[in-house]
Amino acid sequence: MKNFNLNAINRLVLLKQHLTDDSKTDDIIQIVKDTGGLHATSATGPYLSLFVRTRNFVKEYLDEELYVKRNLGKIRCMRGTLHILTKELIPIAYTATKETWEKLSKRYAEFRGFSSEKYTEVSKSILNILKGREMTASEIKKTLKTQLDVSAILYLMCDQGLLVRSRPKKGWKDRNHKYSLFHEHFPNIDLTKMNEIEARTILVQQYLSSFGPVTENDTAWWTGLGKTKVQEALNNIQKQIVRVKISNLKGYFVLLHSDENLIKNTGFPEKRTVNLLPSLDPYLMGYKERERYLHPKHYDKVFDRSGNATSTILLDGRVVGVWDFTEDAGPLVKLFLFETMEQNVLRKIHLEAEKTGEFIADKRVQIKECTAMVPLTSRTAGGVMSPLKGC
Repeated sequence: MKNFNLNAINRLVLLKQHLTDDSKTDDIIQIVKDTGGLHATSATGPYLSLFVRTRNFVKEYLDEELYVKRNLGKIRCMRGTLHILTKELIPIAYTATKETWEKLSKRYAEFRGFSSEKYTEVSKSILNILKGREMTASEIKKTLKTQLDVSAILYLMCDQGLLVRSRPKKGWKDRNHKYSLFHEHFPNIDLTKMNEIEARTILVQQYLSSFGPVTENDTAWWTGLGKTKVQEALNNIQKQIVRVKISNLKGYFVLLHSDENLIKNTGFPEKRTVNLLPSLDPYLMGYKERERYLHPKHYDKVFDRSGNATSTILLDGRVVGVWDFTEDAGPLVKLFLFETMEQNVLRKIHLEAEKTGEFIADKRVQIKECTAMVPLTSRTAGGVMSPLKGC
């Protein structure tokens, strides 16, 4: 079994994830494809994930691909999380994961007062209301003249492929989506063309391409499919994969044959690679076993009790700190570093912080270094969105 150096592996994944200077591109469709999709739980997260991977990104580029050209779309898929995917991956991820999340959505709708009969009645009305137009949940509720929790039924209709989340009402920071009919928004996407086993196999193959080498635990975590279904998918592509070792990490890892030469040909740049990633960025959320990029003693500063990642500072692919952005008394980027940095590295971190803050605020920002932070595992849910609160 071949053994690879961990630094070389991290360098490979940085390249595949477009997080090195020489792998950045302004082709955001390619980025979304190569990252396996962008987490869209946070409204601003996808924009920041693209900002760090491109050279000349502006927010309108993503809006155009999502809502005008419609080469991208938002669906709930892996681990029940809202993702932005390419239109080619949407039917694959939908078919591979829908069984679990549709059941959960049905239970939630029932909990919020929708019996099967009531769901049939209200969903038909919503489909009629949305013909040829987009509306927010509150607008739909007002039109229906109901006091029921319309959001619960909209989530279920999205999980069933009847509706799709469209343009937010108030811009890139708004989580209040409009909804439209799926077949009108994506007239050329057939969500029924693929069987579940085929879809799961392709999804696992996509994951290996974006994040490999990985463990089976990593794969089950990212897909949300569970180990049995993951092993079945890996067996279906066994001729395309190889099992390898990584220095300083336990167990074996699964790698696509096509990535072997990439590792061998991956050189190390003269300059250090610094990235400021947003919360829930694909690079951090791609793995269940995280020692490849994070020392265990800092785990509770980066991940909350549910395994959600906060906004982080990367140095050559490893997490060396946490950052936060506030506008309470003027735009401010806060930094918390786990260890003392060389001056040239610290300058680069500050430069990336200024660029990221200016992208968010559309104006100059101040930088503040924090000396302590409350562990995320001691915080309430949502702490990953403001990790340095109180600094």
